[in-house]
Amino acid sequence: MPDDALDTELLALPPSLRLLAARGMARSYRKGIVLIEEGSVGDNLYLIVTGTLRAFSSDARGREITYGVYGPGEYVGEMSLDGGPRSASVITEEGSRLVMVTRASLLTHISEHPEFAFELLTKVIRRARAATLSTKQLALNDVYGRLKNLVDESTGDGRHLELTHQGMAQRLGCSREMVSKLVKDLELGGYLKRVAAGEYQRLKTLPARW
Repeated sequence: MPDDALDTELLALPPSLRLLAARGMARSYRKGIVLIEEGSVGDNLYLIVTGTLRAFSSDARGREITYGVYGPGEYVGEMSLDGGPRSASVITEEGSRLVMVTRASLLTHISEHPEFAFELLTKVIRRARAATLSTKQLALNDVYGRLKNLVDESTGDGRHLELTHQGMAQRLGCSREMVSKLVKDLELGGYLKRVAAGEYQRLKTLPARW
């Protein structure tokens, strides 16, 4: 059961997740902790109470690609509940409070609340679709095209792009140096403006090609 210190934070979660959290073990993690390693076998699901987690893969040279960044009210680890190997690694992007739920506890929860099975299935389908789209973009777009998509998606409704060059590189599947060059060119061209460390404002629509 979660400790009393989590009560207020748990109230911010959807009712279905509060019920699930009651079956798990709450723990706090500092930034930079790898919770899940790609290829390992595990049957735990991590429910995020506070903080941020990032799912990613890396190659032998240490290059990374980010599949998603998840915050409070979301969970990770559901893709290995079939007993297969983990499909991605997961790391804490900041200090986080999580609730770890075992496969056995999840199955008990589903037997008592069968509607949660549909919620879980919907989550898996959405993430599979997102992964498919990400793979398609990597295959069909060059690095600039992927950067343009990232900027467009992140700066709608007047929002700023809040990512470091390394964070952009992880999202785009390229080197930090390549991102730095492209961003610098876009700043010189009057398309992007750096307003703070790791934060950019889009001044005008980026060109289709660069």
